[in-house]
Amino acid sequence: MTAVREELPEGRYGRSRSDAQADRTLRRVGFVLGAVALVLVGWYGWAKIAGTQVSAQVITFQVASDHAVETHIEVRKDSGVTAVCTLRSVSEDGTEVGRRDVRLTERKSRIDTVVTIRTTARGTSAELVGCQTG
Repeated sequence: MTAVREELPEGRYGRSRSDAQADRTLRRVGFVLGAVALVLVGWYGWAKIAGTQVSAQVITFQVASDHAVETHIEVRKDSGVTAVCTLRSVSEDGTEVGRRDVRLTERKSRIDTVVTIRTTARGTSAELVGCQTG
């Protein structure tokens, strides 16, 4: 009598059990790596959106001469953050005649300062273009 094989030869017809086990392991590793990447991207996005905010406003301005405008600004920020604020002066017809970037490195959360904007012609107003961390 001849012995009858009940199992198919290993690797000859389709996939073996060890291949299926390896596929399951790879799927699990891929899932974990994908979840970690998703968490890292979410954390980075949240940090960018909800990061440090800097706000400022022009309190007053005074035309000092035909070539300078003094501007009093108030800046609010986190106490350890450096802020960079851009100010500009415009003439009576609305043309920009001066622009200045002011770097505020003081370790305070509220800064009042007077900034002189040099102008190419007589400036009639001073505007805060914007502030950001820097």
